Amino acid sequence: MTGRPDKLCYIRLEDVSVKIGASLILNNVNATIEGGKINALIGPNGAGKTTLLSAILGLIPYTGKIVFCDEDSNPVKKPRIGYVPQRFDFDPETPITVLDFLTISEKSKPLWFWQSKRTRLESVEILKQLNAQHLLYRPLGKLSGGEFQRVVLATTIKNEPEIILLDEPVSGIDVAGEEMFCELLTTLQKKEKFTLVLVSHDISVVNIHADKVICLNKTVINQGEPADVINSANLCAMYGSHVGLHYHKKNHFELEKNTKP
Repeated sequence: MTGRPDKLCYIRLEDVSVKIGASLILNNVNATIEGGKINALIGPNGAGKTTLLSAILGLIPYTGKIVFCDEDSNPVKKPRIGYVPQRFDFDPETPITVLDFLTISEKSKPLWFWQSKRTRLESVEILKQLNAQHLLYRPLGKLSGGEFQRVVLATTIKNEPEIILLDEPVSGIDVAGEEMFCELLTTLQKKEKFTLVLVSHDISVVNIHADKVICLNKTVINQGEPADVINSANLCAMYGSHVGLHYHKKNHFELEKNTKP
């Protein structure tokens, strides 16, 4: 991965609002997504997190401004953006391998046609970055949830994006798979220095891996470093007064409903 510009790309959100029909999904969102860092986006269901990613991708109309800037605050043209959705639906019986999946965008011929040695070697190198090279010839439908997410991430980093948006990438993965995925993701981001936006409901993951946290519930409640933002006051403002922050063990936090009257 060597195709990124020398200067990091960050995103400035200025009074970004999204209205669908009569529903106001986002209301005057003002935030800075920092370049070359892991930016976590947290908030309850319906807070507008996925909608904000869609606006950044340019997939939906919005008001306000989304400005891409270099580290000197100079506006730049829209950079290469990679996106990993929360769900990726496909037929598990589809007879394609991980190699087929990685090269599908390059093919003008049917998938079952021969692949060049160069293509195979490039695919192996991409998978190596995620400790997944052993999956190269594995049928896509036979992968575990964690393995599949690593393969989807591999297809994303293949095009050397300057910004990567991940919408709850560990949803549905067991605890061990979640920890492995997050460690691999963090190691890769620190090495390649792309700008990462991670939507997550897991406060523990955010606390351990994020450089910056943006608390969202239709508008920005707070933003800053995890130590300054992840606290009961901010979480109550997002999730409601019935939710508190429970300290479970070192570096691990859980949201806890208050059942007292």
